[in-house]
Amino acid sequence: MRPLLVSAGAVITGFAVTAIASTAADAVMHGFGIFPASPQDMTGSLFALAAAYRAVFTVAGGYATARLAPDRPMRHAIILAAIGLVAGLAGVVAYYAIGDGKLGPAWYAISIPVEAIPCVLFGAKLANPRRVAVT
Repeated sequence: MRPLLVSAGAVITGFAVTAIASTAADAVMHGFGIFPASPQDMTGSLFALAAAYRAVFTVAGGYATARLAPDRPMRHAIILAAIGLVAGLAGVVAYYAIGDGKLGPAWYAISIPVEAIPCVLFGAKLANPRRVAVT
């Protein structure tokens, strides 16, 4: 039972690293006035900035998951990437359900699930450059 808890903890930690860092960065950007206060709209370049730092934080989440995995770090990273993909796709569904334009540009909503898999796996590869087995 313990290895299962350690494995789950590794994946949960990777998800938390990504989510908490992204949320904190958003708060900092709003706090310093880089991102406008609601209900003002952000520009495309600000969405590009947000997408860029989210990609970096997603790499960090993959790194954390692979480092904490008790074995098969890439398998753990794939699980995290799948969770990120599903969460990102839910965001795309919400984007279109609420109405495009109210949540920013479509490319931004789509970029989140698109970057999930490669960024997480890149982070895992950085964490374990010699341990790449998925089996």
